[in-house]
Amino acid sequence: MTQVTEATQATVGDSEFDRDTAVTRRDEGVYDIDLSAGWTIINAVNGGYLLAVLGRALADALPHSDPFTISAHYLTASLPGPAVIRTDVVRTGRTLSTGQASLFQYDESGHEVERIRVLASYGDLDSLPDDVRTTARPPAFPPVEDCFGPQDGPTPVSGSSAITERLMLKLDPSTLGWALGAPSGKGEMRAWLGLADGRDADPLSLLLAVDALPPTAFELGISGWVPTVELTVHVRSRPAPGPLRISVATRNLAGGFLEEDAEVWDSADRLVAQSRQLARVRLG
Repeated sequence: MTQVTEATQATVGDSEFDRDTAVTRRDEGVYDIDLSAGWTIINAVNGGYLLAVLGRALADALPHSDPFTISAHYLTASLPGPAVIRTDVVRTGRTLSTGQASLFQYDESGHEVERIRVLASYGDLDSLPDDVRTTARPPAFPPVEDCFGPQDGPTPVSGSSAITERLMLKLDPSTLGWALGAPSGKGEMRAWLGLADGRDADPLSLLLAVDALPPTAFELGISGWVPTVELTVHVRSRPAPGPLRISVATRNLAGGFLEEDAEVWDSADRLVAQSRQLARVRLG
């Protein structure tokens, strides 16, 4: 991974993430994009990247620019290449606007296939009051220099892991048993996270962040693809500059499905995003 210096640090609007999530308006509410192969894991396009793509289209289609809550259902696996997004404005108000969007691709027969459908409410994060009343606390784990990333060892999962080259990902050693063949069985994952080119986080990249860590199923001793069925993200605040701290945990794997609850904390110790997803686990 390239060492990022202050002189080469990318900025919001001028980074690989921004280029790869950029959409082109074809008509009112209709956008084209070429999904990048750079955000794949095990040969499938990462769900958080897809959510950021749809989130960018909705930010253009709606009168408000910041995602407050966005819920996505992943219908079929997305592949790198051309896609079209169709948006619909459901309601607009003074503080919140709501819209829906779907991403489509074509199959081998030339038929249009819906890949993902979202419903979201947008607002202005800068207009929110400053008062915070919470019992939530930032996750406690070692400093970034004492954590480990994909570059520190062989990739234990077969298939593409291109997304890891675009992230500054440093995992808490206590959640790395799966990479050493000794999973803890706790269903937890914690890490420092940023973009590899140094771009600071913003509300749109938080949609990627909640789905950027290895699946908690790995620490349960289960390897392989863990496809997302549904993912809901709540963006709570505009993040401060600097790396994010993310904790993800599952408490229940049953019937071949598990839930993952994620918290994203910024460098100012603020809880800036939360998510819950339902994922399918391929057992056996």
